[in-house]
This record gives sequence, C-alpha cells and structure tokens, in this order.
Amino acid sequence: MRAKITYFITAAVLVLYFVLVGSRGLMLIRHGTAVTVTFGVAVLILPVIGVWFLWKNTQFVRRANALAAELDAEGGLPVDDLARTPSGRIDRDAADAVFTKRREETEDAPDDWRTWFRLAVAYQDARDTPRARKAMQRAIALHKSRPSTPTSPTVPTSPSGEPAPSSPAAPSSPSGA
Repeated sequence: MRAKITYFITAAVLVLYFVLVGSRGLMLIRHGTAVTVTFGVAVLILPVIGVWFLWKNTQFVRRANALAAELDAEGGLPVDDLARTPSGRIDRDAADAVFTKRREETEDAPDDWRTWFRLAVAYQDARDTPRARKAMQRAIALHKSRPSTPTSPTVPTSPSGEPAPSSPAAPSSPSGA
C-alpha cells in the first residue's frame, strides 16, 4: 500500500510539473519571435514525452499487478522466504539459488506467462531490474496473446503445419554470465 501511495504522489507531482512546464512553453510561443517560438515548441516536447512515459509505466504496473493477482488466486505466486542481511536486503546467494530454479522452469515452459512472471520476481530479488522488467514484459505479452495453462505446453506451428522456430533465447543469469 505504501508503494501505491508513493507512486500516486510522485505521479501527481510529475503532472503538476508537466503543467507548469507546458504553460511556460505556451508563454514562449505567445511571445511571437522566432527564437521564443522555437524554444516554446522545444519546451512543450518535454511534457509530452513525460506524459507518455508516465502513461506507459502506469500501464506496465497495472498489468503486472493484474498478473500478480491472477497468479495469487491460482496459488502460484512465489513465496518471499529468502534469507536477508541484517539491513533487510535479500541475500545475494539466496537470490541466485532461486534464480537458477526459476530460469530452469522458464526454459522448460517458455510459452507460459507464469514462469516468466516468477523469473521476473527472481531477477528483481537478484537486483537486476532491467532484466526483471523485460521478463515481466514477456509475461504480460504472453498473457495477452493467449493465456496458457501450465500443464498443457503447446508447440507453435507455422502456416504450413510444421513446428515454428524456437522461442526467444533462454534467459541469462542476473550476473550476466
């Protein structure tokens, strides 16, 4: 709940910032000289990019939370029982051990969004946020395209009926090795 509150406060501050920057851009455009109009247009581009970025991230979080809720309802949400340091951070060796298990599960069922979701959690626990995000995006894409059941793996076929080429490359370790 605390994360949601922080997210909404941050989003509200960003929107306020976008409005203020946008109003300054419009003021520059209204001034009417070639230089101020050019600067005004350039200043207006920043809030547009910011709003797009905020929208995409909000959609990502909503979809990831929906997957988490669905996985929780199925009883498949990973349990957070990792060893922690005295400061509360997840122990790196414990996270790497769980990551290895999750990577193998994903390699065994590469078309199951559930395994990609759990792999994303393992990446996040191992403090590899970029790969965690990519794994979660893969889980979202798989869930949107066709929610598969974990017990019935399917082999994709080409229009001619032959097996299609293999899925994307196997996930790599969080250390990049």
